[in-house]
Amino acid sequence: MSDFFVTYHHLFNVFLIGSGYGLSQWIVMRAGVFSVATAGLASLGAYTAAILTTKLGWPYPLSLLAGTLMGTLGGFLLAVPLARLRGVFQAIATLAFVQVVVAIGLYADSLTGGAVGLNAIPTLVGTKETLLALVVVVYLMSAVNATRLGRAFEAIRQDEAVASSLGVSVTFHQALAFALSGAIAGLFGGLEAFQTYTLFPNTFGFPLIIAALSYVVLGGRRSVTGPIIGTAILLILPEISRPLADYRNALYGLILMLVIAYMPRGIYDTAVLYLRRRRLAASSSQEARQ
Repeated sequence: MSDFFVTYHHLFNVFLIGSGYGLSQWIVMRAGVFSVATAGLASLGAYTAAILTTKLGWPYPLSLLAGTLMGTLGGFLLAVPLARLRGVFQAIATLAFVQVVVAIGLYADSLTGGAVGLNAIPTLVGTKETLLALVVVVYLMSAVNATRLGRAFEAIRQDEAVASSLGVSVTFHQALAFALSGAIAGLFGGLEAFQTYTLFPNTFGFPLIIAALSYVVLGGRRSVTGPIIGTAILLILPEISRPLADYRNALYGLILMLVIAYMPRGIYDTAVLYLRRRRLAASSSQEARQ
């Protein structure tokens, strides 16, 4: 058992961080926003936390808090120009935001270390702290999902015009979703910074954009559990498909295409809906017999 834990300890930490990024992506999609800004917001949180600790000597809890606040501020400010955009234009604008953040990381050498990276970041965060952060975020997002705020997000996602006619402020709720997304991304970006020793700008580039989107699309975007299930599947796949290592990217793409085509709700949400329908059918059949 101890050998198993040692072997997969790093993978479990990656799963915890990835789940955080997946939830950051999930909350904006829950509010009907086609955003890919999670990677840029995570970069803001990671570099803020790392710079404050390595260069200014801040204790890591304060640095993590500052990274979370920086991500929150970045998300809120990003929501202002995006309020007038919809659909694919939101995706393009947030993609541009990520590229700007990556460029700043590359060219602000004196602050971020540039392409060489920000090095000698102390390893101050372990599995326990990361797991605790994920549990707290899952609890808070579950609470949000079950409240009036969650219902407003769902109404906006389904139809903005109908939501507006019901008195729901689309601009306010989407700005709030961006702020929550930034807070989660900033927090887990800071946690990743204190686990990896070195930060590179490209770590928070296109690969993380695709990963965060894939976690939500694969797992499901209706429930909080969906992105976590999606993260677990995409991280376990490399271990299962080692004999197919040369075709791994093709396998990922095929799985995502099949899920999008046949399970557009995502694996977890589709399974929940299927079980619910089975339960209702069984209940109706039992009532008919009586």
